[in-house]
Amino acid sequence: MKLRNQRLLQDVTCSRSAPLDVAFVLLEHFSLPAFTSGLDALVTANLLRDDPFYRLHTCGLNDGSVRSDLGIDIMPGLTLAELDPAQCDLLIVCGGYRVMLEEIPKLNDLLRRAAQQGCRLGSLWNGSYFLASAGVMEGHRCTIHPENAALFSETFPALELSRAPLVVEEARLSSASAASALDMMLEGMRQRHGEDLARSVEEILACERPATPSPWHVEQTLPAPDSHLPEALRSILELMSSNLEEPLSMTDISHCVSLSRRQIERLFTRHLDTTPSRHYLEMRLTRARQLLTQGNASITDVTVACGFVSTTHFSHCFRDYFGMSPTRARQRC
Repeated sequence: MKLRNQRLLQDVTCSRSAPLDVAFVLLEHFSLPAFTSGLDALVTANLLRDDPFYRLHTCGLNDGSVRSDLGIDIMPGLTLAELDPAQCDLLIVCGGYRVMLEEIPKLNDLLRRAAQQGCRLGSLWNGSYFLASAGVMEGHRCTIHPENAALFSETFPALELSRAPLVVEEARLSSASAASALDMMLEGMRQRHGEDLARSVEEILACERPATPSPWHVEQTLPAPDSHLPEALRSILELMSSNLEEPLSMTDISHCVSLSRRQIERLFTRHLDTTPSRHYLEMRLTRARQLLTQGNASITDVTVACGFVSTTHFSHCFRDYFGMSPTRARQRC
C-alpha cells in the first residue's frame, strides 16, 4: 500500500530510480486501442510518485501525423531520424490490422542499432513482423495477431512463433492484440520495477482476471478448435491445421485418431455441418487468402504453401470459394 500512496507519504522508503525512456513507433493504421492500453499502464505508474517511472515518447516514420486504425490522427513527438535508441530502455513497434507488412529499411536500421545497444524491443498486434524483418529476433520467441500468423511463419520459418497472447522475455516483448497489450506492459514493468508497482497499477486500472486463472504464457489465442467440440474432432482439426502445406489423406487422419472414415464424417456433419474434405479445403483457402492479401508471395508460392497440386487447381478452388481470382483478391486488399 505504501507504493500506491507514496505521492502523499512524507517518509517513503521506496527506492527512487531514474526514469526509463520508452518509445512507441507508430506505423500508419496502427491499432489505437493496443497503443493506448500499453500506454495506460506506464502513465498510471507515473501517477504514483512525483518523479516519474517512465519518460514516454511517440515516433513516426516521417514528419506529420500518423493515422490510427480508428481514423484518429496522432502527432508523434519524434521522427525515426530524431530517436536515439541508445537512450531508450524499451522501443515498441505498434502495428495494426491494416498495417502493410513490408520491409521498411529505415525502421530496420533503427531496430538493429537499438538491439546492438542493448535496448529492449517490443511489438503490438503485428509489430513483431517488423522486428523479424530487421533480423533482431534470432534466438527469441514472439507472438503476432492470428490473422498474420500464416504470413509470419512463411516469411520467417526459422523463428519460433508462439500461440500465446503475449510473450515477454528479458530483451523482447510482444503482444498479439489490444486485449493483451496491457498485460505485456505490466509484465515488462515487473521486470524493471518489481511486483509491487505492477500490482499497484493493476489495482488502479481494475484489471479483470478470468474466474479460473490461466498463466499468460500458455493461454492460446491463435485459431484453435472450439473447446466445446468433442475431443476426437478437436484432434482432427489440430491435425488438419498442422498439415496445410502437405494435406493428410482421410486414411492418414483415420489412422491417427483411431476412428473410421464414417465416424469422422459423422462428427463433421453433426458438429460443423460440413464434410471433412470441405472443411480441410476451407482451412487451406483461408491460409491462402492470408498469404495473398498480407504479403508479396507469388501465386505459385501460395499454391505450394497451401497444399495445392497446381496453380490452375488452386485458382479454380479459390474462385469457387471467394467468387474472385487470387490476383483479384490481392488487388482488392
